[in-house]
Amino acid sequence: MAKMEVKTSLLDDMIGVGDMVLLEPLNEDSFIDNLKKRFDHSEVYTYIGSVVISINPYRPLPIYTPEKVEEYRNRNFYELSPHIFALSDEAYRSLRDQDKDQCILITGESGAGKTEASKLVMSYVAAVCGKGAEVNQVKEQLLQSNPVLEAFGNAKTVRNDNSSRFGKYMDIEFDFKGDPLGGVISNYLLEKSRVVKQPRGERNFHIFYQILSGASEDFLCKLKLERDFSRYNYLGLDSARVNGVDDAANFRTVRNAMQIVGFMDHETQSVFEVVAAVLKLGNIEFKPESRVNGLDESKIKDKNELKEICELTGIDQSVLERAFSFRTVEAKQEKVSTTLNVAQAYYARDALAKNLYSRLFSWLVTRINESIKAQTKVRKKVMGVLDIYGFEIFEDNSFEQFIINYCNEKLQQIFIELTLKEEQEEYIREGIEWTHIEYFNNAIICDLIENNQTGILAMLDEECLRPGTVTDDTFLEKLNQVCATHQHFESRMSKCSRFLNDTSLPHSCFRIQHYAGKVMYQVEGFVDKNNDLLYRDLSQAMWKASHSLIKALFPEGNPAKINLKRPPTAGSQFKASVATLMKNLQTKNPNYIRCIKPNDKKAAHIFNDALVCHQIRYLGLLENVRVRRAGYAFRQAYEPCLERYKMLCKQTWPHWRGPARAGVEVLFNELEIPEEEFSFGRSKIFIRNPRTLFKLEDLRKQRLEDLATLIEKIYRGWKCRTRFLLMKKSQIVIAAWYRRYAQQKKYQKIKSSAIIVQSYIRGWKARKLLRELKHQKRCNEAATIIAAYWHGTQVRREYRKFFRANAGRKIYEFTLQRLMQKYFLEMKNKMPSLSPIDKNWPARPYLFLDSTHKELKRIFHLWRCKKYRDQFTDQQKLIYEEKLEASELFKDKKALYPASVGQPFQGAYLEISKNPKYKKLKDAVDEKIIIAEVVNKINRANGKATSRIFLLTKNNVLLADQKSGNIKSEVPLGDVTKVSMSSQNDGFFAVHLKEGSGAAVKGDFLLSSDHLIEMATKLYRTTLSQTKQKLNIEISDEFLVQFRQDKVCVKFIQGSQKNGNIPTCKRKNNRLLEVAVP
Repeated sequence: MAKMEVKTSLLDDMIGVGDMVLLEPLNEDSFIDNLKKRFDHSEVYTYIGSVVISINPYRPLPIYTPEKVEEYRNRNFYELSPHIFALSDEAYRSLRDQDKDQCILITGESGAGKTEASKLVMSYVAAVCGKGAEVNQVKEQLLQSNPVLEAFGNAKTVRNDNSSRFGKYMDIEFDFKGDPLGGVISNYLLEKSRVVKQPRGERNFHIFYQILSGASEDFLCKLKLERDFSRYNYLGLDSARVNGVDDAANFRTVRNAMQIVGFMDHETQSVFEVVAAVLKLGNIEFKPESRVNGLDESKIKDKNELKEICELTGIDQSVLERAFSFRTVEAKQEKVSTTLNVAQAYYARDALAKNLYSRLFSWLVTRINESIKAQTKVRKKVMGVLDIYGFEIFEDNSFEQFIINYCNEKLQQIFIELTLKEEQEEYIREGIEWTHIEYFNNAIICDLIENNQTGILAMLDEECLRPGTVTDDTFLEKLNQVCATHQHFESRMSKCSRFLNDTSLPHSCFRIQHYAGKVMYQVEGFVDKNNDLLYRDLSQAMWKASHSLIKALFPEGNPAKINLKRPPTAGSQFKASVATLMKNLQTKNPNYIRCIKPNDKKAAHIFNDALVCHQIRYLGLLENVRVRRAGYAFRQAYEPCLERYKMLCKQTWPHWRGPARAGVEVLFNELEIPEEEFSFGRSKIFIRNPRTLFKLEDLRKQRLEDLATLIEKIYRGWKCRTRFLLMKKSQIVIAAWYRRYAQQKKYQKIKSSAIIVQSYIRGWKARKLLRELKHQKRCNEAATIIAAYWHGTQVRREYRKFFRANAGRKIYEFTLQRLMQKYFLEMKNKMPSLSPIDKNWPARPYLFLDSTHKELKRIFHLWRCKKYRDQFTDQQKLIYEEKLEASELFKDKKALYPASVGQPFQGAYLEISKNPKYKKLKDAVDEKIIIAEVVNKINRANGKATSRIFLLTKNNVLLADQKSGNIKSEVPLGDVTKVSMSSQNDGFFAVHLKEGSGAAVKGDFLLSSDHLIEMATKLYRTTLSQTKQKLNIEISDEFLVQFRQDKVCVKFIQGSQKNGNIPTCKRKNNRLLEVAVP
């Protein structure tokens, strides 16, 4: 629909007939054809009065968007095209505005889309009700309860990939404003037999596949599960995967939904542990064993699965193993324990799995109710949504299908009663006569099933409770005796002879003719499923579990609460639940959604006429239409009726000033509609025949065309007049502007002429004045020139005698000034580079500039040296200061000096802090080490060298052993008086110590180093810094060294060496050491 288009009735742009009440002619074929026509155009909703027929499209449709929600919000039920949102809005507004409790009954067979319909209803109500943080939280919890219950209660069947295997009725509670306060969920008869066995082509409950597909490896390991479906006997493999279903994504959705609803982390973990235990129970297998007394008993084949189950549930393994092998029967004061054979053990295992899962599901519903229940005590309005299993007819129908179909019979019964009641009440309320219509009443079928004396459920309970041998066959015999004459009961074993030769009816089956058709039930399993027995030993074993959730699920296992009374049967419990449900529904205003499945293939765009026809028959939709049309086919409030058709009468068009009913009476009288075709109610007009309504629609359509023509004519006239008036106004404006323009041009022309005349006159005056001024100026200039010449003559006469005496000096000074200027300009262009070592300097041009030339050279050199020094960092300055100090000390004095100029002073030649070998030495020296170097200490006795580590710190000179790192000598800097060395190319030097000091006991040190210049320079600078006194550096080829009490002369001589260029030291006598230098 276009954005600007507005629909005011479902009759606008109608495909087929939107309301079956208006269908003409009314028969089964036309009914199906109308549904098919609408289905082919993606119109899946059709009305029968206020009842919505919903056909499952098996594909997503763009009709559930937020825009659609707003479109149907607060609109009349018949105002827009049929939609489930219209019914939801009608129910919500009736609850909010009229204070009427509502219930929405969604019925149909399995696969017809009931679950989706219930979710759409809840999502619409959540979207249109109030806003706010608390309200939004309640809405979110109500909506998120669906994924949790679907995961645990839904399964894939042959007819539906997401079939509800339990009945759900949710009461949503609202406050007086219509804001949701909470809700209460009731569940009915979970199909727990599906846990242990599924028909071919079907799956177990969704949650089993979701855990194995979506849980992480770590989570599966905690649950002791494996991802492979084939590892578990309870999971059928032929339909483990479903097309279009992502079990892994659904598992994440379920976990998120449980968190939103309010499940704690430990509760979620406990739930999944119970699910894992149920899954692993199916892997327990038994083998037969014979006892001495001849009785058969069973034993577990592989106890690994049992062990893992016990670890998950916290049950003692021996207790659970015994519960699977023995059964204890208590009667008054007696206890009898009997062994279980293999068949009985498998029955006990499956019974435990079914009960464990069924009770877990009931606990989930209770836990969700605790989270979503209303927190206030104020009076509440209630809207109930019933999503219960549809009518089921399978190849093999058992106890579950019997119970499900009984529930659907009761829903059909209440549908018939409430529909007729609602129709009758409306006619009475409006003062219209009621015409009774015949319809099929299924009360006789309900009585066949639920009669307290002769009903099938009563017979089943009687068989289960009576002593003696009870089997499914004895139950069938009893039915054949009691129900043989009932017209809706069929069996080949009954007394009625008409079914004796019916080969389509096996001997072990009975057939019931339901409102939806005949269904054949196999009696096998009826008695066991109705008994729903769980051996007391298993209940007590579960109660002994340390797992808190499992313990809570089996309260009857508590030995202190043993009850010998037989528990109620499954059939009687369900019968009581259905009765309570029916009583609850009858207190509320009903709204119906009848779901229809278009085909059995679950495929889009396929409409099976025969299948739809069958559903139309058993749902009684034609009877429903006839009930609506028994009196009047169409009814509408006076206001919208008058608004829609008022253009058909001159008196009501365009506005009617009186009451709406009076306007409708005038309208119908003007149209000459026969009085028998309509009746006036208190608030509505009732039209008997759909033909009358269609006639009104045709007249309205024709009238709208006439009105459109009239509007078009008036619009064209208005458009032409408007254009003429606009052109006239434009002509006046244009004329006014032109006259203004012409006057402006004339004024500009006159003004321009006046300016030209004025300019000529001013020019003539200016030229005349200029001539006068020029003449006066020439006169003044002539007088000035004459005066100047005269003054010059006078001055020359006066100073001529002085000029010749001073001319030579002035010419000399001028020439000298010009030469100096030329010199400096040439020097500017011939300046050398800024490198301090660049010796180039321009040649002196004139001899008299010699001193100036030299001074400029000196100043320039000092300037570029300063510029060069300014580039140095603090560290570089320190290095150059040391190099400068070394130059002052050793340049032209020591032959070794030139070789040291290019070598940087490193100081720390030994990485003492990084080398673990010198850790002991590093720990002993607390001060900063200025220089660390390996030197050779000369022995005075033989002149041989010993390696020592030379350390210079801020306050001391230290000598340490190179191998051990032990400090041999420590001399304060204040005790060092002089350093002596030769002038030759060697590394020998002597450190002279102050006489009488503690360090001078052994005498002076005679050492040899490869870095003599650096060591002497750093020792000199450090001593000067600490003692403020210059250290004496003696450079001589012959000097004395104090060794203990003796003084020895060290003499350096030139000579060839056997070891190449390495100096050698020899002891000549007690007073002489001779060093041979190459």
